[in-house]
Amino acid sequence: MSKKLSAPVDDESREIIRRYELYLEGEGSGYFDVEELEAIVDYYLYKGRTKDGSKAIDLGLKLHPGSMSLKAKRAKIYLAVGDTQKAYRIITSVSDSGDYEFSLLKIEAFSRMGRDAEANVLCQNLIAETTDDLDNVCLDIAFIYISQLGFEQAVYYLKRGDKFNEFNADLLFELAFCYEQLSENDKAIDVYNRILNIDSFMSEAWFNLGQIYFAKQEFMKAIEAYDFALAINPDDTLTSLQKAHAHFQLGQYTEAIDAYHEYESMTDDHWQSNLFVGECYEKLERYDDAIAFYKKSLDEKAENYDALTGIAVCLLEKDQYAESISYIKKAIDIQENAHDAWVYLAEALVGMDDIENALLAYLKSIAIEPNQPDTLMAIANICMDKGEYQTALQYYLTAYDMDKTLEYIDLFIAIAFHKNDNDTAAVIYLKKAQELNLDAIKMFYEICPDAGPFSI
Repeated sequence: MSKKLSAPVDDESREIIRRYELYLEGEGSGYFDVEELEAIVDYYLYKGRTKDGSKAIDLGLKLHPGSMSLKAKRAKIYLAVGDTQKAYRIITSVSDSGDYEFSLLKIEAFSRMGRDAEANVLCQNLIAETTDDLDNVCLDIAFIYISQLGFEQAVYYLKRGDKFNEFNADLLFELAFCYEQLSENDKAIDVYNRILNIDSFMSEAWFNLGQIYFAKQEFMKAIEAYDFALAINPDDTLTSLQKAHAHFQLGQYTEAIDAYHEYESMTDDHWQSNLFVGECYEKLERYDDAIAFYKKSLDEKAENYDALTGIAVCLLEKDQYAESISYIKKAIDIQENAHDAWVYLAEALVGMDDIENALLAYLKSIAIEPNQPDTLMAIANICMDKGEYQTALQYYLTAYDMDKTLEYIDLFIAIAFHKNDNDTAAVIYLKKAQELNLDAIKMFYEICPDAGPFSI
């Protein structure tokens, strides 16, 4: 999630929009000149309120029926709502006007209709006809491709514009954004650093830089960037929250708690900050403190799955299985298809020696999300204890296919093969187990005293 410079609405435009909305409420004059109507439509388009923009154009074309610019705005709205054919009919009806905005709209229409070669010709013509302000022309063309997720095409035009003017921060923001979307993070970092060389007080650039470092799991660099952003804009709640998350990812849970409290002081959503603080205390194994903050979060937001499961996990760690189950069941009532809650329920039932119901809970979790090697291994262990060796072996092998690094998985498979009278396969896995743990053979014979001796 990156931040881009927002399009400002100046005081004059605000006044125009205020007058227009008063007119809609039945107050004031209903006359607006073309430029005023363009400002109104642009405002609604920027806000994504295409119906309101279309209504303003209806008024505008009644007042100024010959206005090409208002017709251009109509085409722009059609393109925004995906009605490309209607937009194209308007554009081609005035295609000889030579109007800059119509040229851009025609490029967009061709692009949306898959007529890429024609769109490219128009782009090249527009660039060739431009003697100054080429960077902003290229930026306008790039916006067309960005809106259609054509980031590679956008990069091509942004780089053209950058050659003309390497100090256009708006263009550089879009170039960095495109690199991010293309997962070319190192290039995006270079561009954000260029922006900061132009103006080191652009908090959006510092934030975006922090986000890239966060994605790269370079959390110390992310924190440094967030700190610069907060020095410029201390009230930025999103940056404050991301800084706390970075501390959490580093395992700096005490620092994260302080940062989450700082975020809490900026926002009314205390249920969320209390949830994060609770998770930090859980990681610190301070389970009573964790439960206290999870309960605060739950008090502020009753339908709070994460707080309920957080409390349940802490109670599991405290061997308070019955109390844990009451919270898990509430969590399942909220999200019946949350596979992790069923695992927590199974673990609590195992703690209470209710193995049959624990197995049912594990199986429910696997039915929801099959890719859980740890859960498959837990099921296999229960089957082994019940003497269902063939079933256990199948679960072990399925878990092994998903994750060969599971602790003792080779040893357990060896035991399961032996219990299924397949000592040849048992030896193969016992050798693998011994490579990871020199005590594996000793453990094998403790569990299977009837086996062997094997030649390992």
